[in-house]
Amino acid sequence: MAFNVRLRRVEKQRSQEQLGFAAGLGRTFISQVERAKINVSLDNIEKIATSLDVSASDLLKWPAL
Repeated sequence: MAFNVRLRRVEKQRSQEQLGFAAGLGRTFISQVERAKINVSLDNIEKIATSLDVSASDLLKWPAL
């Protein structure tokens, strides 16, 4: 999930701060999510997905490298 959040955020040309603000979460929280330092609740996954205009399942998929 961490890779997918960062990938989608960079594709949308948003900073961690912008994504955090749009999702109602903090920049440090987004940073921790992207570095896989914390477990994320389903509610917060949905907030992040909505802010990135993707489905929550897109964030949870195994990254295609």
